[in-house]
Amino acid sequence: MKTVCKPTLLAVLVATSAPVLAHSFTAETKAPSATTQAFAAEQRSTLPFADQEDFKLVEKGLIAQQKDLQIKDANGKVVWELGNYSFLLDGRDYDSIHPSLQRQAQLNMHHGLYKVTDRIYQVRGYDLANITFVKGDTGWIVFDPLTVPATSKAALDFVNQELGERPVKAVVYSHAHADHFGGVKGIVSQEQVDRGEVPIIAPKGFLDHAVAENVLAGNAMSRRTTYQYGNVLPKGATGQVDAAIGKNVAQGEVSLIAPTKVITEQTETVVIDGVTMEFQNTPGTESPAEMNTYFPQFKALWMAENTVGGLHNVYTLRGAEVRDAQAWSKYINQSIHMYAKKADVMFASHSWPRWGNDNINYFLRKQRDMYGYINDQALRLANHGVTINEIQDEFHVPDVLAKEWYNRGYHGSYHRNAKAVINKYLGYFDMNPATLRPLSPTDAAPKYVAAMGGMANVLKQGQAAFDQGEYRWCAEIVDKAVFAEPSNKQARYLQADCLEQLGYQSESAGERNTYLMGAYELRNGLPTVSATKTASADMVVAMDTELFLDYLGVRLNGDKAAGVDYTINFVLPDVNEKFLVELENAHLNNLKGIQSDKPDMTLTLNRSELNQVLMGKTTIQQLTKEGKATIEGNAKALTDIAGMLDNFEFWFNIIEPKTK
Repeated sequence: MKTVCKPTLLAVLVATSAPVLAHSFTAETKAPSATTQAFAAEQRSTLPFADQEDFKLVEKGLIAQQKDLQIKDANGKVVWELGNYSFLLDGRDYDSIHPSLQRQAQLNMHHGLYKVTDRIYQVRGYDLANITFVKGDTGWIVFDPLTVPATSKAALDFVNQELGERPVKAVVYSHAHADHFGGVKGIVSQEQVDRGEVPIIAPKGFLDHAVAENVLAGNAMSRRTTYQYGNVLPKGATGQVDAAIGKNVAQGEVSLIAPTKVITEQTETVVIDGVTMEFQNTPGTESPAEMNTYFPQFKALWMAENTVGGLHNVYTLRGAEVRDAQAWSKYINQSIHMYAKKADVMFASHSWPRWGNDNINYFLRKQRDMYGYINDQALRLANHGVTINEIQDEFHVPDVLAKEWYNRGYHGSYHRNAKAVINKYLGYFDMNPATLRPLSPTDAAPKYVAAMGGMANVLKQGQAAFDQGEYRWCAEIVDKAVFAEPSNKQARYLQADCLEQLGYQSESAGERNTYLMGAYELRNGLPTVSATKTASADMVVAMDTELFLDYLGVRLNGDKAAGVDYTINFVLPDVNEKFLVELENAHLNNLKGIQSDKPDMTLTLNRSELNQVLMGKTTIQQLTKEGKATIEGNAKALTDIAGMLDNFEFWFNIIEPKTK
């Protein structure tokens, strides 16, 4: 499988036979070029579209479907709908969508209530993930309650309407990503859990990873997510069409109820409401904390998000710690030998089930070897001297893997995942001294433009590359022009057109969205929609105090803090916690369980009151006036440190120079 944006022979022939026209420097969305049309035609002629097995599987077990699906929250705001993707069902082949991605996008349009096997049901197409309902003796055991309460509630209501009303008896979080736990309060309340009526089961490390991933780099990650998922883009053949493992992410505030039962062993058996579940911890795979589940009564294997209908992310575009492709492969292998050999059905938190023992094992072995191949072959090439900046064009995938639709690069991509493996083992530096400390894009761009003969010549060369279908080269050249003169509309519009064609040719939904978001912002400027929340009220409550103090350290502006020293005792009586907080050498340190004999200040308040501060509902100064917090010693320490903390702007520039 080669990088899809590289011109093929057919594309080059079409491009060279067409007349070269002056470029249309406008802010309008453009149609697919002749090169892109030829590329799409070649993909349709070479990919195995005669294989329609997935279309049979995705429909199997359908019980009921709600037409014109639209879900609103308690305030009447639409948080999820599929109608704006109806263009995918009109039977047309769109040259502006990679044919393989269009196929995946059509499969992800299927929604409704499905029977997986006796006593196991799924509601699919109500959010990015699937929500699973296992019928116990008296109620439902719910796996992965979606992203927001409105969507999970809609799914539970639909299940109870079609299958008979039953109470929720337990909730299982398969892993620490929000689309698998954020809707929990749509199906169960905190009070029910506190009373011991409904256990919440999760893998070891779940809560730490669920919260931490959204805090320390949360603002940057959330901003980058707008590129990966393309939420701002219009839905349409030249816009956002899919998210690879679902249509998109439901909108709204994420909820969270902390687990009451943590699976700590490698394998652990739990029986709830007459249902036996064998949990398999798989840390460091698709999520730092994740687990599969086998149901021996039903011979059913739940693979969480460790296997989906496509290649997943070893490195995700929004940003996260690089995942371990080798561990991922090994845990799938473990699942094969522990469970798959006796399973009659396999299902997961995305995509659709697979039935029949031979089919299950064939699928799992292909997915196992997909991740293992990426790990081993990337390292093989690295040991030949191939660098992180070269591997995207050196890494190839044999047909024995690539021919399977469920091994195509819809979420992750092979070239990006290969880079991730090199980054994991060797880091980002390619060992070429010339790239050890490069100029920033803003500083280098004017020099490049001058060296290339000035802006007019750069644009001329960029247009020539565009006309020849060399969009990667076009984007590389014209990027210099944009960073040299961000107000130059000709440069912005030509770069947008280059990125747009790259997006049209991308099989990965995230890469398509990233290219198209870049084009969108070059043409329109930064979006004006409300910023995405990085942490809901429930996430704030779940954040441990040490993480909160660590985040203050991230916000501390080192230049402002230089030369200022403070020692603070921080006491939280209601949770019996004490911290030593020291500002020294422009760094904010914290240490749990330690107090200074000679602090500059002691701050005492309950953690419950600190939560109110974190959610912006009050201030420490207000709490002191109300007698809910006490400050002993130099109160100026608190105001001084507060004045050194940065507030992060959500809509920072990505595709053009940062504003200063």
